[in-house]
Amino acid sequence: MPEAVGGWTIFGERSAYESPWVRVRLVDVEAPEGRRFDYHVVDLSRVAVALVVDDDRVLLLWKYRFPAGQWGYELPGGIVDDGEAPGAAAARETAEETGWHVTGEAEHLLSVEPLPGQVRARINAYLWRGAEHFGDPTDPAEDGTVAWVDVARIPELVARGQVLGAATATALMYFYGTR
Repeated sequence: MPEAVGGWTIFGERSAYESPWVRVRLVDVEAPEGRRFDYHVVDLSRVAVALVVDDDRVLLLWKYRFPAGQWGYELPGGIVDDGEAPGAAAARETAEETGWHVTGEAEHLLSVEPLPGQVRARINAYLWRGAEHFGDPTDPAEDGTVAWVDVARIPELVARGQVLGAATATALMYFYGTR
């Protein structure tokens, strides 16, 4: 049975490609003007990121992302494993990628859909107000330089394009604007 929402009628969907990280779906839709076609939708795995603040500094990774061809700062984070809570995934990824264990209670900061027109990729951001260093990063696939960056530099870094990813930029600017 078709579902009509926001002027769009959805008749169903089927898979065009699937992997553990990404799925491409063809959604049979009728657009508000009445044209019916297959709309391509990309589904990404659930992701959680950590905004770790210590005094007036934030924990970031400086890394190169080859799909964008760019160096920049990112929040630590990654894919939420099956059965794992997003906050627990953000804490785990922070330890693996940075060598820092978050301390205290997690605060859900925000959730974003970075490209809602074609991509389903909800990213949850969590805030911690402290961390303890335990050693070197343990995830060899994540090659970034760990950096504690002054919170006051956030707007400048975002404006200069030195922050990678919509979730990182949104979480950092939200935190900067509400602290």
